[in-house]
Amino acid sequence: MEIDTTILISELRQRKSAACQQLLATYGPMVFRMVQRIVPLREDAEEVYQDVFVKALRGIEGYNPKQASLATWLNSIAYHESLNFIRGKSPVIVSMDDHELGTNLLEAPDEEPQDEQTIQQLEQALEKLPPHEQAVVSMFYYDNMSLADIAFVTGSITSTVGSQLSRIRKKLYRMIKTL
Repeated sequence: MEIDTTILISELRQRKSAACQQLLATYGPMVFRMVQRIVPLREDAEEVYQDVFVKALRGIEGYNPKQASLATWLNSIAYHESLNFIRGKSPVIVSMDDHELGTNLLEAPDEEPQDEQTIQQLEQALEKLPPHEQAVVSMFYYDNMSLADIAFVTGSITSTVGSQLSRIRKKLYRMIKTL
């Protein structure tokens, strides 16, 4: 069933509890995936997840659907809350073991991943990336977000995100070659 986000936003602004439940049911899994990619411990991720929705509900008056979709706006809050959380903790490495990776991530001029070993090497390399780079890779390859949406989420500009993805791909390629 498709939800009408205009009605949902209006009801959220009126503080209707059914709208809050619908927001959690509709967008909760997506937000939790975003948080878990950056905050690896489940208990911590659950705490950040709750903070994301508290912040979203408190800030719903400031949400502008002309700037971004509701999903992108929530992902932006999740991204920033997650990064703020891990900045307050000791550095952590995020694992992406739950996802399969598309082969286009590693494309070098004339090469493509050839076997399971390459996928394992890629997963090892991904684990060594800083959380911000892991999040950008996740949003682009796993969530199929556009560069514009990723730019909104990260507070960047589209061309910067494109450049970051290019640098990250090259970095991953070099990391795999040294493994």
